[in-house]
Amino acid sequence: MFLLLLIVIAVLFGFGFLDPIWWVAGAVLVYGVTRHARDRGGGRSRNGGADLGDYRDYQERRDRRDRWDRRYSRQTRARRRREDRRDHEHHG
Repeated sequence: MFLLLLIVIAVLFGFGFLDPIWWVAGAVLVYGVTRHARDRGGGRSRNGGADLGDYRDYQERRDRRDRWDRRYSRQTRARRRREDRRDHEHHG
């Protein structure tokens, strides 16, 4: 999709040599794309494959999973310690 957008922009600027309105159309398109990418916080358009936006999504998912894993492992360790203490008290 990003490649298609680049081709359209190049064609619009190419037609700009025939009629100045094509220069304006190309400039508006470039402005819109760069503004959209900047608002999203990414370097390129999200449709460009593995871009910064996708990496940030991946980081957020990874961080949430890590927090869940840490919380779950703490709860599991605490429960096992309690069970071990109970077993030790009953058998000891």
